[in-house]
Amino acid sequence: MSVYLFPKMAQSIIDGDTDAAVALARQTLEAGMDPLEAITKGFVVGVNTVGEAFAKGDAFLPELVMAGEAMKAAVSTLEPEMQRRGMQRQMLGKVVLATVEGDIHEIGKSLVGTMLSASGFQVYDLGVDVPTARIIAKTKEVGADIVGLSALLTTTMVKQKEVIEEMDREGLRKKTKVMVGGAPVTRDWVQKIEADGYSEDAIGAVAIAKQLVGVA
Repeated sequence: MSVYLFPKMAQSIIDGDTDAAVALARQTLEAGMDPLEAITKGFVVGVNTVGEAFAKGDAFLPELVMAGEAMKAAVSTLEPEMQRRGMQRQMLGKVVLATVEGDIHEIGKSLVGTMLSASGFQVYDLGVDVPTARIIAKTKEVGADIVGLSALLTTTMVKQKEVIEEMDREGLRKKTKVMVGGAPVTRDWVQKIEADGYSEDAIGAVAIAKQLVGVA
């Protein structure tokens, strides 16, 4: 039975159909299937398909957002059973995400968080307009492997630099890598502030994150 469900699971993500994804996740549980297998052989296949299509220009941002939401819903449905069985998805690393202080742009950062979660990262999304001190505190608290900083305004980009400088002062850069993103961010800026990675979109961000933790 499970073999027949895997393509349907993948398709529910490709279609961005949250209701179908949740229904299939519940079917998985009712059938006593391995919830981890459902994620890795079913739902993740769909996420990867949409991601590849987006990278080629064959899919667009709304489809990516919908696929991410459907994936999140499916995983949430399966998670209690995984915990009951003492199973855990392979966690690739811990990521602290934030839109920097003075900036309230949410969509890009949230999408990156959703795609990172779907790909096996543990994500701590601090939201928007986040002060440097709070980002540093959370990074220390969870032992983050990566800090992701979003800025959509040229006036708030300097806060990305401020966070990196503070991380240097605190000695956090030895363990924790920094990814930056946002419309005004350029490769020159990334080099200037000595960030470790940069991407223009959520799929690219996942690829960079995997490289930074050595699983690309």
